[in-house]
Amino acid sequence: MVEVRNICCIGAGYVGGPTCSVIAQMCPEVTVTVVDVNEDRIRAWNSDSLPIFEPGLQEVVDSCRGVNLFFSTDIDEAIRNADLVFISVLSNPEFLAEGTAIADLKNPDRVLIGGDETPEGQHAIEALRSIYEHWVPKSKIITTNTWSSELSKLAANAFLAQRISSINSISALCEVTGADVEEVAHAIGTDQRIGSCFLKASVGFGGSCFQKDVLNLVYLCEVLNLPEVARYWQQVIEINDYQRKRFSSRIISCLFNTVTDKKIALLGFAFKKNTGDTRESSSIYISRYLLEEGACLHIYDPKVKAQQIMHDLIQPTPSERHDPATVSRLVTIVTDPYKACENAHAIVICTEWDMFTELDYEKIYKAMLKPAFIFDGRRILDSLHDQLQHIGFQVETIGKRVNQRIHFTAIEDKSEIDQQQPLKKIKL
Repeated sequence: MVEVRNICCIGAGYVGGPTCSVIAQMCPEVTVTVVDVNEDRIRAWNSDSLPIFEPGLQEVVDSCRGVNLFFSTDIDEAIRNADLVFISVLSNPEFLAEGTAIADLKNPDRVLIGGDETPEGQHAIEALRSIYEHWVPKSKIITTNTWSSELSKLAANAFLAQRISSINSISALCEVTGADVEEVAHAIGTDQRIGSCFLKASVGFGGSCFQKDVLNLVYLCEVLNLPEVARYWQQVIEINDYQRKRFSSRIISCLFNTVTDKKIALLGFAFKKNTGDTRESSSIYISRYLLEEGACLHIYDPKVKAQQIMHDLIQPTPSERHDPATVSRLVTIVTDPYKACENAHAIVICTEWDMFTELDYEKIYKAMLKPAFIFDGRRILDSLHDQLQHIGFQVETIGKRVNQRIHFTAIEDKSEIDQQQPLKKIKL
């Protein structure tokens, strides 16, 4: 029996922090030290304001910190004292979903541990297995070689991303045929061979894992001379990009083919609800498309800090740089969703925060310019469409035609509008 008394985790980010906090709570006899070179991040972990938001995380940290859970910048000391070091010892890919990470850690579908097929590798596997067996049934702990473990992680996220791109591609077809993608998703999801998970049409997937892992898979296939496989998975990314551009084009075309100097309230900047993480968020891309057209964005998110939003919009991409002065002039960060909507031409919902379904839309409509538009990029207002139209809103959503009261443009073939990309007018 392998005995582990001290664990060192290198990296106090979205994975290391929550994972080792739960390990400390579930294994009170084990001392867990999370280290990072970022002093500000470690300082935040040792404060009452954690560096990341995750439901249930604060309670877990409060129950263990200073008892058997510690956060430090002294990496060398933590490694010297450790019986087991996360990251450098063996492959233990995480399958956490932000927003439900604590629940995922406490009740995982599986725990995957990969290691070398050597005595040392097998010893490391057993050491980590002994930790997880404190609360995870043995039947849910899977051990493999290192390659199988790492490819399982890439393949799992690639399959999930593929399902999102698949339903998003169908959403485009629904909009031009009159079908409702929610009805289509429900119909195909009742087939037990398909299932209903990850069939929610939206403005596209985000987060740190999906795009990164799909592109890693593409890269592996290319260097291993599997070009057909690489092109197959690359299409998952291209459909995701297309969905973002298509939604942005729809906003512009509905606002009479121009958003220059028009105020648009963008509600939600995190890549999904119940997290403050903005990495690869569709909100970033949609904001940039609208800013290139000269829109004045007023952005609200309940968990994302203003400096993070500005950093994401100014951050250069591989293809272009964004002028900080232009972004600062066109972007306003607000702390009140009602303030964001005052005198706005349109509301664009980019994150599915529950609070956005509970807003007083009559109050919001009265404060907006007319005609007032709502673009629901997350399909969270479906039950409110009739009410919103009765109030006076022009409602646009993903994968469904909502009855319109006015004609937005003189162009008869709306499908051509939906498919064209925004024209770049302003260099950011």
